[in-house]
Amino acid sequence: MLHNRIMTGLGFLLLSSIAAAGARADDGVLTVGGEGENCRIDPGCINRLHPDIPMAATARPGQTILFRTRDAGDVFDAINKGGPVPDDVAVDFGPVHAVTGPVAIAGARAGDVIAVTLTHIDPGPVGWTSAGSFGFASDLVPGDKLVLWRMDRNFATTDAIPGVKIPNGSFPGVVTTLPGPDQLEKILRREQALLDAGGVVFMPDSSEADPAGLCGPNGSDKDRCLRTIPPREHGGNMDIRYLAAGVTIYLPCYIDGCGLAIGDLHYAQGDGEVAGSAIEMSADVWATVQVVAKENAPDLTHGPQYEGPAALLDIPSRRFYAVTGFPFKKAGEVPPDMAYLESPKLAGLENLSKDINLAARNALDAIIDYIVNTYGYDRQQAYIIASVAVDMRIGQLVDAPNFGVTAVLPLDIFETQ
Repeated sequence: MLHNRIMTGLGFLLLSSIAAAGARADDGVLTVGGEGENCRIDPGCINRLHPDIPMAATARPGQTILFRTRDAGDVFDAINKGGPVPDDVAVDFGPVHAVTGPVAIAGARAGDVIAVTLTHIDPGPVGWTSAGSFGFASDLVPGDKLVLWRMDRNFATTDAIPGVKIPNGSFPGVVTTLPGPDQLEKILRREQALLDAGGVVFMPDSSEADPAGLCGPNGSDKDRCLRTIPPREHGGNMDIRYLAAGVTIYLPCYIDGCGLAIGDLHYAQGDGEVAGSAIEMSADVWATVQVVAKENAPDLTHGPQYEGPAALLDIPSRRFYAVTGFPFKKAGEVPPDMAYLESPKLAGLENLSKDINLAARNALDAIIDYIVNTYGYDRQQAYIIASVAVDMRIGQLVDAPNFGVTAVLPLDIFETQ
């Protein structure tokens, strides 16, 4: 059973921990990030993804890690200093997303799966929301608007929308490992092909990139550092609001040490994040990481998976398990419901742009596989179970090209767990 994997993976634990620049260990807690006024001078912060990014720190499995995160646009101080809400802020797309890490997990090797458990999130006092052309259906709500929020542990309020109190639903939009060399090549190839076909893609951009020596304007590999905008097979900007404290996220390791990074903290978000941003904030995030035993590792072919207390989902079950889907496919494949288009471009692509239908199809396929592999039903039985019990939920509709869908399975429907 997947919810036992953390315990059964204890054989992989190592007892050593090495704290590097940008990290400090106090009372056994490894603290990463939060130094300096912005990400570019913080040795524990990055805003691009590449296998050669140096690790900010090394944590032993099971050790508590405190990620001192900055907001997505690197507008507010990561240390969450108090004070009045500013009159205005300038949000630049270049630094998006400022994420804390990467942290190497001692003993983890390429090919492993890690289980990242979020244990606590302490939100910052100020946040922002931007609505404009980056949103899901910006033609329906023309114009741009930026709102500033003041927050406490319970609610967020803003003078721009009087009479509204948004409850605290803090979670990280970005939870990621670093891609390996093979994954980087695959991602760059398929996203370039999608761009050439006319799809919406955020290709590498060295403007305000960090780390600058690798990804910046004069960086050694500046044209191959991935933007963090879309989620991918390594995790990334999944923007799933159920990834809150209490959830365990399963991520693949593509390099030794994995390179775990967390950021893009949201105080609250609706399913879909349709305006283009949530209540964006800095926050302190506590997490622990385990290496999953090989025999218990989940199949992450379709993307990361996660589990946690069902109270986070408001479903009639004490616990749940969920899988993710993104608009990927095999070269030469034409999804059946797209065959009528007779598109000369479709078959050759491995990545479709902003296709929620393909993302949902992949999530459904993944949850059917999970039911078959975990509970022993055949695919027809699993298909019926999915039809009557699985919630298909939109993770986000703004992180082009890879919109995201999760398929949520309530576990209490099974008599034997």
